[in-house]
Amino acid sequence: MNLENQAGADVATMRWVGGTDGYLKMIDQTLLPTEFREIECRDVETVWEAIKKLRVRGAPAIGIAAAYGVVLALQTGAGTERPDFDQRLIEAATYLSESRPTAVNLFWALERMQKLAESSPDLSNPEMHKLLLEEAQLIEVEDLKMCHQIGEVGAELLSKGDGVLTHCNAGGLATSGGGTALAVFFEAARQGKQIHVYADETRPLLQGARLTTWELMQRGIPVTLISDSMAGWVMKEQKIQAVVTGADRIAANGDAANKIGTYSVALLASLHDIPFYIAAPSSTFDLSLESGEEIPIEERLPEEITNGFGKQTAPDGVDVYNPAFDVTPAKYIQGIITERGLIEPVTKEEVLRVLGSDPA
Repeated sequence: MNLENQAGADVATMRWVGGTDGYLKMIDQTLLPTEFREIECRDVETVWEAIKKLRVRGAPAIGIAAAYGVVLALQTGAGTERPDFDQRLIEAATYLSESRPTAVNLFWALERMQKLAESSPDLSNPEMHKLLLEEAQLIEVEDLKMCHQIGEVGAELLSKGDGVLTHCNAGGLATSGGGTALAVFFEAARQGKQIHVYADETRPLLQGARLTTWELMQRGIPVTLISDSMAGWVMKEQKIQAVVTGADRIAANGDAANKIGTYSVALLASLHDIPFYIAAPSSTFDLSLESGEEIPIEERLPEEITNGFGKQTAPDGVDVYNPAFDVTPAKYIQGIITERGLIEPVTKEEVLRVLGSDPA
């Protein structure tokens, strides 16, 4: 399949098809970049599996998928009485919340769906089901708008001809729009700033190599792929003027969890006096956590390292540690780019000033 023709920027990461009896259609990101395929999620179990297996990934996209997963769950087993419907919703939200622990958008979206149902206890099951579908669609539309706004805020930080490093994938595949970190690049390119992006492979699952480079090439933005271990040397060679990554959860003090390896990139940027920015929507902030020390870190299967993409690269029985995320302390972050503006310096006071007490 010709990916350039079949999977350009106009192909949505996911989309809902039909009414309350419809289904969720999404790109299977585990197959990119060599194969473009969309899968149909017709029950909540399929959505759970898609999130767990990274068929859909990126904090905003996970939240959107989970909201639609609730709608799917309520197509069956909701009974005829409203208490049965509400219990089914609670069960679905609990089930979906167990798919991945770090990305706060997952929990934010599920809580938003539950609060909506709690606010309208007198509606019939069909009426409430329709309202929940509309809420999931609203979450998707809001994310699309936030991506655009993040791009506008972040593009102001880049100068013409800048080399910019990014880690993992924070593009359209991770959201409903142009992404978070990549939205900054898309907008900078639109403004004619002629930036050049360096993308880390992002081991062990290579989201940077498989997804970020693919998205940038689709948009015609110059991109150079490097292995994670090359980042420091590329900085020393002065090819990098800024680093921009996404985030999966940000604590009240600005500490930010992102794909494993981000912390190392931030330290290298600090050593080379290169500004390190996080781009994330307000929904990625978890103000209930004082610092990044409280952010839960998902640990994934050892086979992702020892048998990545089906090829064994380590001896049988070797001990493996495979955290999916790390936390970059706020002191290494120059600024956090949000749809509400730039948080700089990155302090709890500035976070609250820009976002207010309720980021949602």
